[in-house]
Amino acid sequence: MNFPNDLYYTASHEWVRPEADGSVTVGITDLAQDSLGELVYVDLPQVGKALGAAESCAVVESTKAASDVYAPIAGEVIAVNDALSAAPQTVNESPYESGWLFKLKPATPGSEKGLLTVDQYKTESGSA
Repeated sequence: MNFPNDLYYTASHEWVRPEADGSVTVGITDLAQDSLGELVYVDLPQVGKALGAAESCAVVESTKAASDVYAPIAGEVIAVNDALSAAPQTVNESPYESGWLFKLKPATPGSEKGLLTVDQYKTESGSA
């Protein structure tokens, strides 16, 4: 399993990458995509939607199951990865790069720092 050190994580298997402009990019972890199996459908939030922390905001569906994706922090959706509608398997192939799901403008700058570190996520997910 791949767990980049420069990201923040949630117990529900989302990752968060802080960007230089103050926004954050959100996706699901390598562990999550591996557990789900090959994704066949991704439903993303609308750009402009305000999300509360831990609010269900997207769905990833595989041949095994559908799973909700939760907003890791409160904020406004400023971009979605439209390429996933035609190629949802990109999340499986590249969960931390091309397979990102959406970008948020945090309601509180820096709030991602309250999420799990890579070591905390590995321990909590049983991957340590």
